[in-house]
Amino acid sequence: MTFPNFSKSRFFLSAFIALFLAHLIWGANFVVAKVTLQEIPVMSLAFLRFSLASIFLIPFLWIERRQLKMQLKDLPRLCVAGVLMITFHIYLFYEGLSRTTALNASALTLVVPILSMLCGWWFLKEKVFWINILGTVLGLIGGVVILGLPLLFTSGFNIESTLGNLLIILSGIVFVAGATIARPLLARYHFIVVTIGTFLVGVVTFAGPATLDYLQNPLWVYKVTVLGGLGFLYITILSTISAFFMFQWGLEKIGLAKASLFSYIDPVVATLLAVPFLQERVSFSFVVGTCLIILGVYWGTLGKEQHHNQHFQQHHK
Repeated sequence: MTFPNFSKSRFFLSAFIALFLAHLIWGANFVVAKVTLQEIPVMSLAFLRFSLASIFLIPFLWIERRQLKMQLKDLPRLCVAGVLMITFHIYLFYEGLSRTTALNASALTLVVPILSMLCGWWFLKEKVFWINILGTVLGLIGGVVILGLPLLFTSGFNIESTLGNLLIILSGIVFVAGATIARPLLARYHFIVVTIGTFLVGVVTFAGPATLDYLQNPLWVYKVTVLGGLGFLYITILSTISAFFMFQWGLEKIGLAKASLFSYIDPVVATLLAVPFLQERVSFSFVVGTCLIILGVYWGTLGKEQHHNQHFQQHHK
């Protein structure tokens, strides 16, 4: 007679709880960031976020101090990756989020694994299966549906929202390009070293624009409410650091294939919060487009688990 392995069950349950909490935080982050951007300028929020996050990561860097030495030849690659993954990506994402809905942003960011797969196929000559091609087509159609259906079935054309959607997609493209450039670094150095390196690149590149924000409107600092301050702390401490480490812990326990399934929680959480708190409306195009994107991501990255990781890296960025 065999008995169930309760210790193993608790082990997996803990991993699933950690992954669920991480994506719960990330899903809510779309709403929190949109609210926070109403009080803190884009460049200032980005500069403060990565400055504080870098400080919080210093203890982890001390733990991995033996791997701190980076070869001089790798520094240009790190800088380029940081500019793409942090500076351009965050700027485009925040500008897009401030223009479009949190619902659309949460759905459109799901296409990142598909973009990663296309980049790997085109530039790294990775093998692609027919199911990946079908999934890619479906995912891209889903993105077009979210972008285009409102133009066909509504009388009004919202240029601001459409521009925001395009900026969200462009931010994903830029991030995937940076992640592809950074991939050799992750093979040679601990991810904490590479992460802090890209964060510091972001701090340096955001410092100038953030200073300009202050010089142009120094009063914005005094207009930040408690809600804006809590939003900033949420984005920095919970979304950028805590959720990422919870995800990494869960990932090590159950593997990337199972962990990737939790990414579909994000738009659900964003919807549950954006509708009551931001008064956003769940449109027909959002439902159809999101379903196509989810199915497309699943098929498009089937057998290519490494590309799911781009989506999770994007969150903690």
